[in-house]
Amino acid sequence: MNEQLERDAAPDRTTDTQSGVSRRSFIGKVFIAAGAVTLGGKTVAFADDAMSPTSADSDVPQWAMVIDLARCDGCKECTKACQETHFTGDQEWIKVFEVQDEAGNTVFLPRPCMQCENAPCLNVCPVGATFRNENGTVLVDHERCIGCRFCVAACPYDARSFNWTEPVNPPGATFANYSPEFPVPHTKGTVDKCMFCAHNAMDGQLPECAQACSMSAIWFGDLKADIATNGLETVQLSWLLTTRNAYRLKEELGTRPRVWYLPGHGEGSKVVLPQ
Repeated sequence: MNEQLERDAAPDRTTDTQSGVSRRSFIGKVFIAAGAVTLGGKTVAFADDAMSPTSADSDVPQWAMVIDLARCDGCKECTKACQETHFTGDQEWIKVFEVQDEAGNTVFLPRPCMQCENAPCLNVCPVGATFRNENGTVLVDHERCIGCRFCVAACPYDARSFNWTEPVNPPGATFANYSPEFPVPHTKGTVDKCMFCAHNAMDGQLPECAQACSMSAIWFGDLKADIATNGLETVQLSWLLTTRNAYRLKEELGTRPRVWYLPGHGEGSKVVLPQ
């Protein structure tokens, strides 16, 4: 049984019925052709330190996510797809909140792991179980995790879950080839979280949440190539962030998240995570 177990046997929910192109394979084609997206040959500057990621290797993609709050309708299909693919049981690695923005409008706010450049969880792990891979994605090595939960306490986004009891694993999971990129089987006494579907990115696929979103509200992109796609549209990442007045949650903490939000009701309509 391969490490992805039963997920490949599930029906592909995210085929573009107009073009017949599967969004599972779209990301690889998009980033191979990254140079074709030029917006008229102009480079749009985005004054943000996260557009200069920590990795010095220009050939390695640096993944980022953009969530369009104007498109999100709160259906939670992103959460369901994540749970089904990663066998998370009741854990919600991407949680959808119903919140009020600064103008008093109701907005749905999906919250995955922020994949912070300056990640508090990574900084406090005493055994190096939390680490950053070459793509800038923060992962958890459950074979090293000792269950101290320092990372859970340190995360200001409440994006980590702890396996207090024996986790729900699919049949045959004990024979899976475990890796932090696809952490199955799950292990009691360890921490789990969203990892930008690192296993999908390795195969040129969009994260499961982006594939499942019927509103195409979740964009996945490469900071180095300055390009992003939701599976149906492809844009210059810095252009998307600049023209839509993108922001990040709790920026004042200096965590430098790799997840941006596009306001749902125009400029100035930011939202915050519920306490």
